[in-house]
Amino acid sequence: MNPVAVSRKNRRPLTGWLSTTLASAALLLLPATHAQPLTSPAQQLFDQVNQIVQQNYGGLSTVDRSALASEYQTRLDNVCAAIKTTCPAEKAYPVIQAQISALGDEHSFFQTPEDFEDFLTTATGGERRQFGVKLAELDGQNRVVLEVIPESAAEAAGLRRGDLIQTLDSQPYRYEVLRQARLDGRTIRLGIDRQGQRLDITLTPKASSTRDLPRLTYTGPGNQIGVLRIPTFLAGGGVGQRVHDLVHEAQAHNAKGLVIDLRGDTGGSLTECDSAVSAFVPTFTRIARTSDGDLRTRVRGGVRLEDTRPPSSIRNAALWTGPVAVLVDRNSASCSEFFAFEVQYRKRGPVIGEETAGVGNTATRVFELLNSAALQLTITNYVKPDGTPYPTRITPNPLRAFTEDDTRRLTRGEDTGLSLALSALASAPSLSTDDLN
Repeated sequence: MNPVAVSRKNRRPLTGWLSTTLASAALLLLPATHAQPLTSPAQQLFDQVNQIVQQNYGGLSTVDRSALASEYQTRLDNVCAAIKTTCPAEKAYPVIQAQISALGDEHSFFQTPEDFEDFLTTATGGERRQFGVKLAELDGQNRVVLEVIPESAAEAAGLRRGDLIQTLDSQPYRYEVLRQARLDGRTIRLGIDRQGQRLDITLTPKASSTRDLPRLTYTGPGNQIGVLRIPTFLAGGGVGQRVHDLVHEAQAHNAKGLVIDLRGDTGGSLTECDSAVSAFVPTFTRIARTSDGDLRTRVRGGVRLEDTRPPSSIRNAALWTGPVAVLVDRNSASCSEFFAFEVQYRKRGPVIGEETAGVGNTATRVFELLNSAALQLTITNYVKPDGTPYPTRITPNPLRAFTEDDTRRLTRGEDTGLSLALSALASAPSLSTDDLN
């Protein structure tokens, strides 16, 4: 099984965010262990978490984990003092959350049963009741549509990127009302401003797949520049394959260049990420440093070879040899950062936008716990074969902070980030024969 490189931001996935298949080995779900019958559920859960941390942590924290366990055992004893043998598991939640936070690894955290259930739904590409729209804040409570998920309720209702949501059921827009309407399955009326035109849109949440696969559009003179949007590397599997298929499509279209849009992509399966990168970077190698030793991964021509694991490969692998540019923002995390780094490290093309979220040098694994809770734990940190560490964050060149004014421009049909990427693409290199080795 392969690790999931995911951001701390993924504790509570956003609408339409993430998905993968357990069969694709994106997650490791360890069965709950059997504790001694006289220990309380809270103690059993606490012991299980600490056993996993001691045996599997592979991050960069230098905190003494044994001392940390002792310190927080005292805290749990105080919480459960009056009900030692019957203390419910829920009593341990805040203690464990505080302990994992004190570990000093921003990529590791405890998931309550509710968080874990939501994660599993999105991580397996399952269905949940949703509107299928991603929003950005503007002028307080107003929201701008950043993305409409294909085949979602939002797409069926006619919402578009750049729409400004001003009212919800004739009242000022409030996220809490939108969220409750989604949970209740209630139809709402949105007051929309679309580039100066006032529209009323009726929107009803529906149970739909959380899969959000890459998609390709064209822009520029003669529609000769492809924009490959990768919203997540967790989509129930198939992200890497979809990227290769779309590269073939762009080649058949005689596209002159490709912009890879990773804005807001918070990560996912490292296997899917590696497969996707291999459509642009001919070959790359990394070393994973784990608690059990070093593991080498080599990717070439859509084939991923990892020590001790069977190879995985793309059907009819593509290789884009034309100019390419990668677009990121502050919410591009984890696998998005791995993708951008491989392009940047190989000098394959420019990375444009904001400094990324800061999860680009480790991978985490999700361990299922007692009481249907879970622990996301850093198990690996990465270096290149020569020992060069992967950076925590990707620093684009050109570096450009996106502001609320850029969001406002989006409501007028102007995409600042994409314009920057298109400009940078004009001077991006193509692959030479020497680069193919």
